[in-house]
Amino acid sequence: MTNHAAVLTALADPTRRAIFERLARSPGAVGELARELPVSRPAVSQHLKVLKSAGLVTDHAAGTRRVYSVDPAGVAVIRDYFEQFWQQSLARFRAAASQPIQEET
Repeated sequence: MTNHAAVLTALADPTRRAIFERLARSPGAVGELARELPVSRPAVSQHLKVLKSAGLVTDHAAGTRRVYSVDPAGVAVIRDYFEQFWQQSLARFRAAASQPIQEET
Protein backbone atom coordinates (compact mmCIF):
# COMPACT_ATOMS: atom_id res chain seq x y z
CA MET A 1 0.00 0.00 0.00
CA THR A 2 1.51 3.27 -1.10
CA ASN A 3 1.00 6.30 1.12
CA HIS A 4 1.75 9.93 0.56
CA ALA A 5 4.28 10.14 3.44
CA ALA A 6 6.42 7.35 1.93
CA VAL A 7 6.22 8.99 -1.50
CA LEU A 8 7.17 12.43 -0.20
CA THR A 9 10.04 10.97 1.83
CA ALA A 10 11.36 9.04 -1.17
CA LEU A 11 11.20 12.09 -3.44
CA ALA A 12 12.86 14.35 -0.85
CA ASP A 13 16.29 13.10 -1.91
CA PRO A 14 17.55 14.99 -5.00
CA THR A 15 19.19 11.90 -6.55
CA ARG A 16 16.06 9.80 -6.12
CA ARG A 17 13.99 12.62 -7.55
CA ALA A 18 16.34 12.79 -10.57
CA ILE A 19 16.02 9.03 -11.06
CA PHE A 20 12.24 9.23 -10.80
CA GLU A 21 12.08 12.12 -13.27
CA ARG A 22 14.32 10.21 -15.68
CA LEU A 23 12.10 7.14 -15.44
CA ALA A 24 9.04 9.33 -16.04
CA ARG A 25 10.51 10.07 -19.49
CA SER A 26 11.19 6.41 -20.31
CA PRO A 27 11.92 3.11 -18.55
CA GLY A 28 15.54 2.23 -17.88
CA ALA A 29 17.94 -0.24 -16.32
CA VAL A 30 20.35 0.52 -13.48
CA GLY A 31 23.35 0.82 -15.79
CA GLU A 32 21.59 3.30 -18.07
CA LEU A 33 20.52 5.40 -15.11
CA ALA A 34 24.00 5.32 -13.54
CA ARG A 35 25.60 6.57 -16.76
CA GLU A 36 23.41 9.67 -16.57
CA LEU A 37 24.05 10.42 -12.90
CA PRO A 38 27.10 11.27 -10.80
CA VAL A 39 26.57 8.20 -8.59
CA SER A 40 27.62 4.57 -8.78
CA ARG A 41 25.49 1.67 -9.98
CA PRO A 42 25.14 0.32 -6.42
CA ALA A 43 23.94 3.76 -5.29
CA VAL A 44 21.38 3.86 -8.11
CA SER A 45 20.22 0.38 -7.08
CA GLN A 46 19.73 1.55 -3.49
CA HIS A 47 17.77 4.60 -4.63
CA LEU A 48 15.59 2.41 -6.85
CA LYS A 49 14.94 0.13 -3.88
CA VAL A 50 13.62 3.11 -1.90
CA LEU A 51 11.51 4.32 -4.84
CA LYS A 52 10.10 0.82 -5.31
CA SER A 53 9.35 0.48 -1.59
CA ALA A 54 7.46 3.79 -1.75
CA GLY A 55 5.41 2.47 -4.64
CA LEU A 56 6.77 4.94 -7.18
CA VAL A 57 8.50 2.50 -9.52
CA THR A 58 8.07 -1.06 -10.71
CA ASP A 59 10.54 -3.36 -12.39
CA HIS A 60 10.49 -6.33 -14.71
CA ALA A 61 13.07 -8.73 -16.06
CA ALA A 62 14.41 -8.11 -19.55
CA GLY A 63 16.99 -10.81 -20.12
CA THR A 64 19.65 -10.38 -17.47
CA ARG A 65 18.61 -6.82 -16.63
CA ARG A 66 15.87 -5.33 -14.51
CA VAL A 67 14.08 -2.49 -16.25
CA TYR A 68 12.44 0.11 -14.03
CA SER A 69 9.51 2.35 -14.86
CA VAL A 70 7.21 4.74 -13.03
CA ASP A 71 4.26 3.10 -11.31
CA PRO A 72 1.09 5.08 -12.16
CA ALA A 73 -0.52 3.95 -8.88
CA GLY A 74 2.23 5.65 -6.87
CA VAL A 75 1.87 8.82 -8.91
CA ALA A 76 -1.89 8.73 -8.31
CA VAL A 77 -1.33 8.63 -4.55
CA ILE A 78 0.71 11.81 -4.57
CA ARG A 79 -1.59 13.49 -7.09
CA ASP A 80 -4.59 12.73 -4.85
CA TYR A 81 -2.72 14.05 -1.83
CA PHE A 82 -2.03 17.40 -3.49
CA GLU A 83 -5.46 17.51 -5.14
CA GLN A 84 -7.10 17.78 -1.72
CA PHE A 85 -5.22 21.03 -1.08
CA TRP A 86 -6.17 22.38 -4.49
CA GLN A 87 -9.85 21.55 -3.87
CA GLN A 88 -9.71 23.21 -0.43
CA SER A 89 -8.13 26.32 -1.93
CA LEU A 90 -10.77 26.50 -4.66
CA ALA A 91 -13.56 26.13 -2.09
CA ARG A 92 -12.12 28.95 0.02
CA PHE A 93 -11.70 31.16 -3.04
CA ARG A 94 -15.30 30.41 -4.12
CA ALA A 95 -16.58 31.30 -0.64
CA ALA A 96 -14.57 34.52 -0.52
CA ALA A 97 -15.63 35.53 -4.03
CA SER A 98 -19.30 35.05 -3.20
CA GLN A 99 -19.16 37.39 -0.20
CA PRO A 100 -20.63 40.84 -0.82
CA ILE A 101 -18.09 43.60 -1.14
CA GLN A 102 -18.16 45.91 1.84
CA GLU A 103 -17.41 49.50 1.02
CA GLU A 104 -15.21 51.36 3.42
CA THR A 105 -16.42 54.71 4.69
